[in-house]
Amino acid sequence: MRDDGTGAGAGWVVLGGVHLLNRSAPARDEDTIVLVRVPELEVCRPATTVTVSWQTLGLCPVDVRTADGTPLASGVVDGAALWSHAMPGPALRQLVGTAPGLVPLCYLARYPGGFHVYAQIRFHPEDACFVRTTQEPVGAGPVEELRWLRPALTAHSDHGRALNNHRRYFRTHLSGTELEVKYTLDPAPDIWTASMSLLKALRNGELEGCRPEYRDEFQINHTENHLFDVTGPDEEIGYASFIPTVTAGHVLKRKWYTEDAFARREELTPGIDVRPDGFEAYLRDELGLEVAPLPAFARVRYDIQCESMGTGHIFGIFFDRCSLLAAPDIVLSQCELEYLRSRSVLDTTHDELLAEMERITRWLGDYLAARGLATERTYYSKRTFLRDVVARRPDLPTACRR
Repeated sequence: MRDDGTGAGAGWVVLGGVHLLNRSAPARDEDTIVLVRVPELEVCRPATTVTVSWQTLGLCPVDVRTADGTPLASGVVDGAALWSHAMPGPALRQLVGTAPGLVPLCYLARYPGGFHVYAQIRFHPEDACFVRTTQEPVGAGPVEELRWLRPALTAHSDHGRALNNHRRYFRTHLSGTELEVKYTLDPAPDIWTASMSLLKALRNGELEGCRPEYRDEFQINHTENHLFDVTGPDEEIGYASFIPTVTAGHVLKRKWYTEDAFARREELTPGIDVRPDGFEAYLRDELGLEVAPLPAFARVRYDIQCESMGTGHIFGIFFDRCSLLAAPDIVLSQCELEYLRSRSVLDTTHDELLAEMERITRWLGDYLAARGLATERTYYSKRTFLRDVVARRPDLPTACRR
């Protein structure tokens, strides 16, 4: 296999010893490097995240070399047969011989001036995930000359603490602030069907540049919430919600209200060991808050995790149904878009994050409107909903009078 210098419509998955990622042994000129030519995998150019499913690659030209560029072997291997239980399959073993600890090292995409390098952060028998480590293309020249290899390994080493840790690799921008957009669904739909339809749309690429988050595309939440309206002091106005956990105690969720309904301060405190009849006393006596209890409710939420492949930002699209425990016929159904986290080792700005969220917000609004689910954003919160319920139905028990 010889690169024609254009790389048009193609990329390369590069294989090598795992020691080149975790530095458990020094890199050597005689290390085996395997170039597997694959279809172009970037959803956008340049991307931040690239994923590969081995089953979908088809026949792949393979070039085996030492790290100093010496040719060893070449051939063609079906992508589905590259691995067997995350170890080289028989066809690949025939080409590489004994190459201990062989794993995907990176994905290469050709650009003017060289290659963008995407480091491997997750590897499974079925698929793998890579994140870009180069700000600018490196290693100009034919791919077989391996001029990109040293810059690629250096970039991986520079970001090693991020790329090699168990989180692989997440950061949170605007930590402590919840960024969310809400749509009220009226009449309340079957949120399971609505969730599955939207997840299918993301899988099919209907939201440009975005896909379901790698190996974490859907979650189900079913919880009770015991909500309190925090009425004072002025700097504490918002709500406090106790959410039971499956392990021990409750999570206390605090949200502070300001004039900005898009970005609000939020704080989660796990491990609160208080019985429901002691919630109000805890807020008053331990935290010094002025509170008014609201009706407790059950929440069923389906979380679709949407990843921007261009920026690495991950957003949750939640279909949410809340019904009062004391009156299950009283329901609030909403769709929410919320920024969750980012999978990137490259710097990004808050403005870039907000611009990407606004782009997805516009798409989601159009998507919901086209299906008759919602027509405009709303600032109607669960706290406001429960306050309205109390005004209409003062006979209903509140959170601490169940």
